[in-house]
Amino acid sequence: MTPETTSDSYDRIDALVKDKPVLLFMKGTPLFPQCGFSSRAVAILNHLEVEFESVDVLQDQGIRQGIKAYSDWPTIPQLYAHGEFVGGSDIMMEMYESGELADALKPA
Repeated sequence: MTPETTSDSYDRIDALVKDKPVLLFMKGTPLFPQCGFSSRAVAILNHLEVEFESVDVLQDQGIRQGIKAYSDWPTIPQLYAHGEFVGGSDIMMEMYESGELADALKPA
């Protein structure tokens, strides 16, 4: 990726994260997740009855690589709430089990 591509991806990711109250970067879509971790993330959000938007990183290589740099987190899925990085599916599961995730996802 060129510096311009990296900058463009960062700007697009930043705009999405700031624009959407709850946003999941995932492999696939909520109706058709393309990996077990993304499927688990969607299941957790659905169980909590949280409205969320998603971005399929498989559709855009710039986003797929850029999100890892944006969050300084090496894996996908990645959940953002109210402009802040929450974590990947393992952290989501831990927070869900402790009740912290529901609180973090409540409207600001």
